[in-house]
Amino acid sequence: MEKDIDIIIYGATGFTGKLCVKYFQSINTTVTWAMAGRNLIKLQKVADDHQAKVEILLADSDDESALDNLTSRARVILSTTGPFHRYGSKLVASCIKNHAHYVDITGENFWVKGLIEKHHAEASAKGIRIIPSCGFDSIPSDLGAFFSAQAIGKPIKRIESFHSYEGGASGGTLETMFSMGELDLGDDLTNPFLLNPEDSYSDEQMQLSSDRVGIAKKSEINAWSGPFIMATANTRVVRRTEALLALRQESYGPDFTYQEHAFHKSWWSAAKSLVLTGLSVLILLSPLKRLVKPFLPKPGEGPSETVQENGWFDCKFIVEANDGTKSVFNMNGKGDPGYKVTSKLVSECALCLIEDQDTLPGGGEYGGILTSASGLGESLIARLKRVGINFEGPL
Repeated sequence: MEKDIDIIIYGATGFTGKLCVKYFQSINTTVTWAMAGRNLIKLQKVADDHQAKVEILLADSDDESALDNLTSRARVILSTTGPFHRYGSKLVASCIKNHAHYVDITGENFWVKGLIEKHHAEASAKGIRIIPSCGFDSIPSDLGAFFSAQAIGKPIKRIESFHSYEGGASGGTLETMFSMGELDLGDDLTNPFLLNPEDSYSDEQMQLSSDRVGIAKKSEINAWSGPFIMATANTRVVRRTEALLALRQESYGPDFTYQEHAFHKSWWSAAKSLVLTGLSVLILLSPLKRLVKPFLPKPGEGPSETVQENGWFDCKFIVEANDGTKSVFNMNGKGDPGYKVTSKLVSECALCLIEDQDTLPGGGEYGGILTSASGLGESLIARLKRVGINFEGPL
């Protein structure tokens, strides 16, 4: 079947899916797009609410024939349907079968590892770009580190990032976190190089990439660092990027390491955050989650429009080159990071695959289970700069 739709938003009735529909309606584009999900009534309501005169398609995440209908018509699938380990696997397989590129907003690295094992070789051979983690998990970390390394223009020894943000919680994201807590993930939670190809890191790099970070003064940015609850998701993506770039002879540096922290203005703020992060992990990994869950937003619920508008994110990067020099970079943007910014990021990733296909990194035949930096790179940075995401430095 000939491809007649540029982008299909799959999961358009969810909280983030609706925001993607709203974003596509707000921009001036000649890209042809459509909405898909499993409930026609809900999909039609989303279309009506946003005055979106686009085609609506039906496909349950378990219906391989219906998914094939989507992926045989679409050049790109944009999926917001999580938890992805429950609802995403057959969709990705269908994309590769029917030569459709794919982006999503997952933070489930154990699921991405499974995609790599099952599909990377075939997607690479076919030139299909499968790019998970295109939301707040993990574009600021991945693309911010990439921008910093490109700006330095010399071998990098180490990058550390420091994150701060303000925003609300979504029931869908919380459901994903609770569902992960019910799985026996073993080493998939603790392996810093979970998404890396075999033999792409040394024992020394492993030792310098621990998730266990404490409170420390960072004079380069006049701040204190502490544990960041999203670091276990983001760091694996950054390390996979470096490994994939190394395969293209574009490595950040031969012994490159990356760690991620929360940004705090005072020691006391870092100490409070350390306790709260520990309590959050304890709740997610223990029966206590059953007591807390009824009081939290449910799937389909999320922050108010006021919270979305007033939110923001800021990521600082300390980059140490092999020659010992250090530089500071910054990536930031306005809007609730988990939802307003995430919908913008993943939408721009999908649009980049269509509108910038001639300038994408790796060339026209490049594919695989990629990352935002390795699969979209400078083309995506240029797009995000035009829509209010700032990349700055060296400062």
